[in-house]
Amino acid sequence: MSTPPKPLGRRLRLAAATTLGDLAAWASRRLGRGSGASIRGQILTRLAPNAFEDLVAGRRIIAVSGTNGKTTTTHMLAAAIKAGLGADASRMVTNTDGANLHYGLASALAKAPKADVAVLETDERVVADLIRLGRPEILVLLNFSRDQMDRHHEIKGLGRSWRDALIQAGPEGPTVIANADDPLVVWASREAKAVVWVDAASSWTGDGALCPNCGALLTHAPDGSTWDCPSCDLTKPPVAYRVEGTSIVLPDGSRHETKLNVPGAFNVSNAACALAAAVTWGVDPEVALDAFRTVKAPAGRFATASFGATTARLLLAKNPAGWTEALPLVHTNPVILAIDSVAADGKDVSWLWDVDYEQLAGRHVIATGPRAYDLAVRLSHADVEHDVILDLDAALARCAGPDVVDCIATYTPFQALLKKAGLR
Repeated sequence: MSTPPKPLGRRLRLAAATTLGDLAAWASRRLGRGSGASIRGQILTRLAPNAFEDLVAGRRIIAVSGTNGKTTTTHMLAAAIKAGLGADASRMVTNTDGANLHYGLASALAKAPKADVAVLETDERVVADLIRLGRPEILVLLNFSRDQMDRHHEIKGLGRSWRDALIQAGPEGPTVIANADDPLVVWASREAKAVVWVDAASSWTGDGALCPNCGALLTHAPDGSTWDCPSCDLTKPPVAYRVEGTSIVLPDGSRHETKLNVPGAFNVSNAACALAAAVTWGVDPEVALDAFRTVKAPAGRFATASFGATTARLLLAKNPAGWTEALPLVHTNPVILAIDSVAADGKDVSWLWDVDYEQLAGRHVIATGPRAYDLAVRLSHADVEHDVILDLDAALARCAGPDVVDCIATYTPFQALLKKAGLR
């Protein structure tokens, strides 16, 4: 894809902003404040306001978005595309640290100005701009769920922004890999020039009660296999890829066992979407699946780390859909649940009442973090035995011993855990 050269002054501004951003990132790492990706991108986009537009232009882009699973899906897809490129793997850039807003994408792309292939995890709010400015070739749309409700009051607004961007892109728009289980994703995606539908065997339907097209109450099959609107033409479309247990069935009917090194049925769903995108790009299915198996702890998810005398397995859960997938993975007793409510977590924690904490009955829970007492009220109603230890370090110390303890955390305490473990 060729693009006309930008004015000299704009290119010089971008070069200078990139240098200053690199210096800030270096200082951040030296001071132990993180990878520096965010500060690099913030400085870059502030000093060069057109940086995002300039850096996405002229690249072959594969983007991944959705409320849940986009980090792991991006890691899988990047591994597959890299394997498919073989000796030309240096042509690819990706944002493996999960910084997925405008400045995070600009930060990653600025580090690899000559990479013509980009696999990008993209925040839901950035998708429309990326379609308009970056013209991605493939766009993977995973799901919609209530998240950070103080900022995203209703998810249909985000879905509408995707839909409008795809309509405006027309024949120059991306091929969309879409989760057919999610009505809002289907409503947004069916306006794309081409769609590859995936039956991801999704288990969360809490955000798919109403038709996004007409507002009627959707009907769902008892086994969750299909859904339909009785008042308009929106219905689950015929799929090309589908999840069956731990296998993925391709359009030609061939069945491929995933054998992933990340746990949970939801990661098989993520793998199905990533596989559809990789095959659409031109990667052999078995080459892609072999690459998926190299992904073990994407951005710290599912990592096992030591915290003094305590060893913990770290799981991230940001919203009811994420907790629904994470809780069945808990195998330890006790288990640590860490809750915060700053901007990155969402200040509204009413979602706690949409999570089935009752399944933890019989285990001992240690509730920690600034909103631990809110969690404690919910656990009390669920008849789950628990203690409240507000300090995260003290909560970890309570579980000292030879056995691994499972720790599920919202975004901010999860990042704190990664930093304590030296994983970021």
